[in-house]
Amino acid sequence: MKYVVVFYVMVGSVLALDNGLALTPPMGWLTWQRFRCITDCKKYPDECISETLIKRTADKMISDGYLAAGYNYVGIDDCWMEHDRDQEGRLVANGTRFPNGMKHIGDYLHNKGLKFFLYQDYGNKTCAGYPGVLGHEKTDIDSFVSWGVDYIKLDGCNVEVSKMDSGYPEFGKMMNESGRPMVYSCSWPAYQDKPDYESIQEHCNLWRNADDIQDSWSSLTSIMDWFAARPELASYAGPGHWNDPDMLLIGNFGLSVDQARVQMAVWSVLAAPLMMSVDLDTIRDEFKQILLNSKVIEVDQDELGKQGMRVWNKSKCEIWTRELSAGFAVAFVSRRDDGAPYTLRVTFEDMKIPKQNYIVQELFDQENIRNIRSDDERFETRVNPSGVKFYKFVPGQNNEIKRSAEVIYFLE
Repeated sequence: MKYVVVFYVMVGSVLALDNGLALTPPMGWLTWQRFRCITDCKKYPDECISETLIKRTADKMISDGYLAAGYNYVGIDDCWMEHDRDQEGRLVANGTRFPNGMKHIGDYLHNKGLKFFLYQDYGNKTCAGYPGVLGHEKTDIDSFVSWGVDYIKLDGCNVEVSKMDSGYPEFGKMMNESGRPMVYSCSWPAYQDKPDYESIQEHCNLWRNADDIQDSWSSLTSIMDWFAARPELASYAGPGHWNDPDMLLIGNFGLSVDQARVQMAVWSVLAAPLMMSVDLDTIRDEFKQILLNSKVIEVDQDELGKQGMRVWNKSKCEIWTRELSAGFAVAFVSRRDDGAPYTLRVTFEDMKIPKQNYIVQELFDQENIRNIRSDDERFETRVNPSGVKFYKFVPGQNNEIKRSAEVIYFLE
């Protein structure tokens, strides 16, 4: 770790990014989707944006296995500040809800093996009206360093869009020069009609592409459609720089279990950051199992870092395919609402995978391991309405499945 920090300081002022961070899509938890800007702790003591919420969530991430599964960032989104800076122009955490300040939060998370994720805004105010960084960039970065922040999400409210193309890179350069490695999440392209993705890729570790996700199936599918219509965005994703379709809705109010599996599968095909935003104290077991599914997480975190895309769309069903370091991930998504599972029979060409022998594992543990041969004409699966079947196709030489310990070990 010491070597990485030294290297970071040496090259930070020369290279725009290259900070050695986010080599796989970041994973963690963020306040916004579930807890928004709830600040009345008397009325909503278990939901307000506060030190108490962050600490109890951090504790649950450890005790319930989320950290062990890879979710290592704990994020505070908007509404953590006082409405005014101090006399020296520095940001101040809300004194009632964060009585011990932000450094205390950073220390608490680090002592538990977690990392500190914090929200700010490039404008003069955040989206919720709290102080933004504009005009205070260096001062605020110094504060982030002193608090031990590991990840900055920089939103784009209350600033001229024309300033973003120079302002976001300059802020990132200051972050690099600070000497502290911090993941840089930009909301830059979400506010522009024609984003310069080459520049965004160069200057940010990840970036929000479009509108905020809302807690509903219609919002989820609209974001899926947005990405499906822009397959060229996949070329900008890779180790250290990722498209971000926004937070996971899983475990909240708007998605069924089947629909939650759809989001987890499609986000993994998209090589998306996996940021939970849910009350971990009240989440139901069936949703928790989706978030902790190690086979799906392995797809999302695949070291090749190649983003997948939608490759087939017929009969209100879709195929989303991603090339992996060893094989392919293929998600069969139903957008049907006719009340019965739908049978799909598709070709290698439909799935956009090479025609060869594969050992096939269904990743939500709904089917036994099976295989497909290069001379098979069709691959068949049956998908629930607004549901998914998610498979990993691993190239194999056997014509028949052998359920030996060796094969099972290889697949898992």
